Amino acid sequence: MEDLVTDRLILRTWKEEDYEDLYEYAKSELVGPNAGWIPHKDEDESKKIIKMFIKNNETYAIVLKSENKVIGSIGLHDRKPDNNLLKLNQKEVGYVLNPRYWGKEIVPEAVKSLVDCGFNKLNLELIWCAHFDFNNNSKRVIEKCGFKYKFKKLERLKLLNNKEVTTLYYCIFRTEYKNNLRISQNIINLHDSDYNKMSKELLE
Repeated sequence: MEDLVTDRLILRTWKEEDYEDLYEYAKSELVGPNAGWIPHKDEDESKKIIKMFIKNNETYAIVLKSENKVIGSIGLHDRKPDNNLLKLNQKEVGYVLNPRYWGKEIVPEAVKSLVDCGFNKLNLELIWCAHFDFNNNSKRVIEKCGFKYKFKKLERLKLLNNKEVTTLYYCIFRTEYKNNLRISQNIINLHDSDYNKMSKELLE
């Protein structure tokens, strides 16, 4: 995976020495259960998870530039929630963030960068994102990033003693993504045109 860089973040491959940063948030009851897994019991478990991340090569470490610190993870995973769309080239975004950094618009920044990579570099046709019905923070992130609600499923979480949950699924097609970009760019161009016109009138 190639590194992805945004204004505040670097999305990069995990390194074994990241285990302390991972454990800092992976031990929290606010993180794992909201993502479908139990909190890490010790740093050794975090070390094992990082080795798995490196082997699977589909999960980025989210690094905050200003602190040079890993504060979360994000990845594009091989999941196809809708049996009617199995032929499309698709992935599902998954992410977690250290609670110390919640409320700072960090996850939307990371998700938008990864979605852009998925459509423009990986040639995906469809990207999914999902949250459990009790995770309103994730719901807000998903909606901010332009995903549209599609359906919900009753599922059991193997890593949480088969706990029964309702999962809400959202997606965005590449065609929708491209159209949204064009609309945004047209709005920016219109504002720039109005600004230039106003500046010219003020100078005359």
